[in-house]
Amino acid sequence: MGNPTAQTKNTLSVRDNRTGKTYEIPIEDNTVPATAFNSIQAPRAANEREENETEKGLRVSDKGFLNTAVMRSEITYIDGEAGVLRYRGYPIEQLATRSSHLETAYLLIYGSLPTAPQFKTFQDEVMHHSYVHSDAAQFFRSFRYDAHPMSILTSAFAYMGSYYNEANPSLQGQNLYTAGSKESFETMDKQIYRLIGKATTLAAMAYRVRQGREFVIPPHGLSYTGSFLYQMDHLGQEGYKPNPVLEKALDVLFLLHADHELNASATTVLQTGSSLVDPYSAIAAGCASLYGPLHGGANEAVIRMLISIGRPENVPAFLEAVKRRERVLSGFGHRVYKTSDPRSFIVRKTADEVFKITGKDELLETAMALHEAAMKASDGLSFGLFPGVVCGTPCGRLVGTLASDDAPTRRGQNLAAKTGLRWI
Repeated sequence: MGNPTAQTKNTLSVRDNRTGKTYEIPIEDNTVPATAFNSIQAPRAANEREENETEKGLRVSDKGFLNTAVMRSEITYIDGEAGVLRYRGYPIEQLATRSSHLETAYLLIYGSLPTAPQFKTFQDEVMHHSYVHSDAAQFFRSFRYDAHPMSILTSAFAYMGSYYNEANPSLQGQNLYTAGSKESFETMDKQIYRLIGKATTLAAMAYRVRQGREFVIPPHGLSYTGSFLYQMDHLGQEGYKPNPVLEKALDVLFLLHADHELNASATTVLQTGSSLVDPYSAIAAGCASLYGPLHGGANEAVIRMLISIGRPENVPAFLEAVKRRERVLSGFGHRVYKTSDPRSFIVRKTADEVFKITGKDELLETAMALHEAAMKASDGLSFGLFPGVVCGTPCGRLVGTLASDDAPTRRGQNLAAKTGLRWI
């Protein structure tokens, strides 16, 4: 294919054996543009379906984004073979040890860790925007008592969009977030503060709907995760503060899930935002994607699986049922990580600290027994599967159903668009 000189170029030489023609496809950042294959045209064969449009050029099929680069990004890097996850060049292990979730959110959005004054401003703005309009209480009470929290949260983000006309490109102009002006950046920042600040408030309200409890106003003086736990658990106790060990554990969990390249929910936000809807509608769409059991809903699927197993002594029988394809094993294996998910080690270490406070329960013992048995299994399971952050330990059980916010992107890009390279 091609000649020796052409092979030294940063191109791919492709010969179409249908026509005998050779094409030069440019290579940039180790990728080839899909549109370059439009020029590879051939006559439609006899009896070939017209919908193939063969004469209009070759198409590229990648139904699951298994090997498609959507955009160039410096936000998150994953090496699934080596079990590596980095945010803006920082190893996830380092950030989990030395940073908070809000510091990491700043890093992901703006490109660097904040200085002390920058972080104070950012934290103050986020916490200031944690309050919601009083009408929100009526909105949340309109749901059935047994409505799923993620269904409520998805609706709540869309509902919030109706309050902020200044954030809607449909009403303010298509260059609202891309003008590059001081006003454009200020508008973008304000929506960032609102989205991050109100995410935990909305999630806590969704949780309390299920509990049949009155809603709690975000307290003063607590951290981002401390405020969330307060809003979920406060029952009127004077001077109540969340346990600092649980608060730190939740903060670590938030940090670990802050970004993961172009996963399903991020892809949804990106595609929805590309139509220039308001950012709240885009985030609502991302929440709907996150809801599914093959994405964020996997956490709930694991808990349900553990409940169905019941006790540690039932694990062998469960795995036999998995071998017979009668049951599904949730929480093991990952689309990208081919070794252990690096986040799972952090979660398990964090969980050890948590369970010193809460004590262990039978579901935890069942999870540990399942982990040990599944890792040792060989016959009929064809494992090489490692636990992800879902089944490394059921840490989410400690703090209730946690709703994840898809953070907006860094300054200068469409607010609703998160970036990355793979759908995970």
